[in-house]
Amino acid sequence: MVPAREGRAVRVGAGRRVRVVDLAGGQVGDLFAFAADDPREHLSAAHTRSVTSRLFPLVGESFVTDRRRPILHLVDDTSPGSHDMLIAACDPARYEALGVPGHPSCARNLESALAELGLAVAGTPQPVNVFMRIPVTESGRLRWLAAESRAGDAITFEAAMDCVVVLSACPQDMAGINGDTLTPLAIDVL
Repeated sequence: MVPAREGRAVRVGAGRRVRVVDLAGGQVGDLFAFAADDPREHLSAAHTRSVTSRLFPLVGESFVTDRRRPILHLVDDTSPGSHDMLIAACDPARYEALGVPGHPSCARNLESALAELGLAVAGTPQPVNVFMRIPVTESGRLRWLAAESRAGDAITFEAAMDCVVVLSACPQDMAGINGDTLTPLAIDVL
């Protein structure tokens, strides 16, 4: 269970599956993945987009690291399929700019979750924002829409290497991406 506004980290062995479940519907999750043997190597949205030539991989495609090695394979998605790999994780600077210093953030959730496993990283990589709906208009503008995932919707990945997966139940309550209420997510290692 990943309580609303918090994050959790799990170790996932190569070949094992990890599933993210939107328990109540309409909740965005920031997902990060790091190589277990060297957490400096991490899932890279930019490298994944260049490998797949898509804004988000299809079922059967892989997410790759900043060293262009597969880290997670997308194996199932029961949600409407809206996920984002363009928007950075919310962080303390974002909330300070919005006038709410000290607000919980996905960047801090990442740090806390990794610390519980005795790990740390130098910075916050671009997350895979599961259930986040950020369509790109024809003019190139981004639209920030409420997540359309329903209670019980899930996205499942298979680890291509031993890794650490971190999930933050995004605490963003100012941009409307999580609707009216922040809710928990589940992360299951299968």
